[in-house]
Amino acid sequence: MDQCKTAYRSHNCGELRMEQVGQTVTLSGFLENFREVGAGLGFAVLRDFYGITQVVCETEDMVKAFKALNKESTVQVTGVVRERDSKNPKLPTGDIEVVPSALTVLGKCIHNELPFQVNRSREADESARLKHRYLDLRNPEVKKNIILRSQVVAALRSSMIDHGFMEITTPILTASSPEGARDYLVPSRKHPGKFYALPQAPQQFKQLLMASGFDKYFQIAPCFRDEDARGDRSPGEFYQLDMEMAFASQEDVFAVLEDVLPPIFAKYGKYDTASPAPFMRIPYLEAMEKYGSDKPDLRIDLTVTDATELLSGCGFPAFENQVVKAVVVSDFEGTRKQIDKLCADVEVQAGNKAYWFRMDENGDLVGGISKFVQENKDGVIAALGLKPNTFVGLSAGPKGAAQKTAGVLVKTLGAFCPNHFKKEQYAFCWIVDFPMYEIGEESGALEFCHNPFSMPAGGMETVEKAIRGEIDPLSITADQYDLVCNGIELSSGAVRNHDPEIMIKAFWMVGLEEDDVKSKFPAMYNAFTYGAPPHAGIAPGVDRMVMLLAGEDSIREIIPFPMNKNAQDLMMDAPSKVTQAQLDELCIAITAEEEA
Repeated sequence: MDQCKTAYRSHNCGELRMEQVGQTVTLSGFLENFREVGAGLGFAVLRDFYGITQVVCETEDMVKAFKALNKESTVQVTGVVRERDSKNPKLPTGDIEVVPSALTVLGKCIHNELPFQVNRSREADESARLKHRYLDLRNPEVKKNIILRSQVVAALRSSMIDHGFMEITTPILTASSPEGARDYLVPSRKHPGKFYALPQAPQQFKQLLMASGFDKYFQIAPCFRDEDARGDRSPGEFYQLDMEMAFASQEDVFAVLEDVLPPIFAKYGKYDTASPAPFMRIPYLEAMEKYGSDKPDLRIDLTVTDATELLSGCGFPAFENQVVKAVVVSDFEGTRKQIDKLCADVEVQAGNKAYWFRMDENGDLVGGISKFVQENKDGVIAALGLKPNTFVGLSAGPKGAAQKTAGVLVKTLGAFCPNHFKKEQYAFCWIVDFPMYEIGEESGALEFCHNPFSMPAGGMETVEKAIRGEIDPLSITADQYDLVCNGIELSSGAVRNHDPEIMIKAFWMVGLEEDDVKSKFPAMYNAFTYGAPPHAGIAPGVDRMVMLLAGEDSIREIIPFPMNKNAQDLMMDAPSKVTQAQLDELCIAITAEEEA
């Protein structure tokens, strides 16, 4: 059976070819355009999900019928297929046209003016696009990202099943849990004053599945976090390929993803080259030193050099008693105006100034802070390996700030210099050996750095050494890992802490007593006391994955119905007010101050 044939059509708008010439067909779709070119002659463009077909009106009555319709009305056209005199090689249906004998209006567009031209909707204001997303999605260029998303999800699901994983759905209404972001809370009607929370991730449930005796779990999981938007993060909700394996190590998790992802990226991606297995592995501290980031873009061949000893005493005030980092760029062709803009862009992104000097074609150090390095010119040239036409970008400050700014310099300079940026590929790497703990910026106290459910490297022995003061807690690494592609973090994962005794001591390090752990994570703690298998997992973000594959800069372009940057659904007018009766039923009161 023809999958496109329905009660309203015999063919779709992307299907007709020369083989159908002479046949009477019925098409249904949106009226994209109508152009009258003379008395009793006009051309209509009919569009549906599959493509477009030209319809040629050759009678005054038919021209009049089409002229009476506004663009984007849905219509049914019955007519005869014939060969076009003026063919359009850019269209799959460009060899034919349909001469209509009947026109039926299926859904009339009552608006004389559309909020934007549908086939150019990506040029429209984003607020207008989101408010009228149903029109925006009629644009084939917008629709193709949603089709790609469907194909990628289907490929991921198929591959995971082929690898022996079982798809299991976990609850959407659950308990609030301190997992790093704000929860979305849902009031309980039956339990006044108590709230469910939408899951930030299925973290605890998938670990409980491992404790329950399931071996390999996955799902395309919806996750909910009350976070601010950015280019690669949608506010409110997102989806991830959530997976967990029992009796598994970090190596086992790596082997699965290194087998699942490259073929999908190579098949569906904008670029047809993806890193083969095994992916490069970079320890966290090395990544921060070498790339200035724990999300390095390995398509860029620039790296960071520590220049503290070389330049901190050069007399430039901003370098005094600070960590100094350098990014050396050979064969640099930027003008002074371009350099100033690059440095300004870096400052905006990093919140810290960038400095520079360069070696000209004569071997002289010029521009920027060059006068401060002239006294040790030979030493600087030797230490940084400078050659004529080389640019040196510099950052300075406390170690973290200097590293961050250097990382932004790497990405900014890489994007500016095509000879240092092999853009058309998907470059994967693992970031491993994350610190287990860090000093909180606000609290000034020891906090978990990444995932509190991760196994400390070395297990109980390492934690007990820290408790006894034999090692610095900040030196403890965790069996945690991030998967990074083209400078974007696709996922975080870890070997889980499945031992309740180690868990208690790991949490004690951050000031939580045994009773706190039991009360905050009762199900997981209790399950582990019945003997849990070692297990590990990861959760690559589906939205970010599709964004990379589509070559989009904004994650909203690959989500069917995205929110705006302020976490508002302009189309559905959400969030919205509710009635007083609804509030009363839930025992919720809104104060005047909150309402304001």
